[in-house]
Amino acid sequence: MITSTKNDQVKAVIELKKKARARNEQGLFVVEGVRMAAELPKDQVKSIYVSETFAKNPENAAILAEYPGYELVSDSVFAVMSDTQTPQGVLALVRQFSYGMDELLKSDRPAHLMVLENLQDPGNLGTILRAGEGAGITGLIMSRDTVDIYNPKVIRSTMGSVFRVPFFYTDDLEQTVLDLKARGIRVFAAHLAGKNNYEQEDYTGNTAFLIGNEGNGLTEKLSDMADTWVKIPMEGKVESLNAAIAASILMFETARQRRA
Repeated sequence: MITSTKNDQVKAVIELKKKARARNEQGLFVVEGVRMAAELPKDQVKSIYVSETFAKNPENAAILAEYPGYELVSDSVFAVMSDTQTPQGVLALVRQFSYGMDELLKSDRPAHLMVLENLQDPGNLGTILRAGEGAGITGLIMSRDTVDIYNPKVIRSTMGSVFRVPFFYTDDLEQTVLDLKARGIRVFAAHLAGKNNYEQEDYTGNTAFLIGNEGNGLTEKLSDMADTWVKIPMEGKVESLNAAIAASILMFETARQRRA
């Protein structure tokens, strides 16, 4: 049993938890919690750590049986390894995923893509991924300066969707948008100057939505690359919506149209 915070494995987990650079260099990320542990893709798991209390609870026998080589950790040390205020007692190191454009477009359904430019809030990114799975998106594309999808706060807020929805970062988002258009994908941007309300457009074909930074929105250059600007009508004095909310509105309208 690991009983010291000076243990090399403990130090490694803490570094992965705190630093995107360490996660990228090692190709690993940290996953916490009972529900997330139950949904882990087994072939991606490198190691599992469980607290004494977790291991003693008979309700957790099924998870422990899945990973007989788990590392037992004292409760006090596990609290240091954890990224939450109330640790559930199970933590995994998971290998990062590797996707490209082909994985995002291989669905037998029309493409339904979210393209994110410089999103910075972990909760927004996690929510978009989770809502996106619910709305049936086929993939997520992010500019390199978007928040790290393997940030523990992002991982938690995806509630497991990060294991199932393909995604990738691009060093040249503008070129990637051009590639989408060359593949016959219509690109939409939510914009105050949009001609039509979002529900008046047709999203039943290959579709991608551009979503911009929380404070500044889309850059002018990227928004100009969209085939169509759409607006989300609002009442009162509200000028704009949270990025995750705006994205969810567009994703679920697409899902609604495709069910019709």
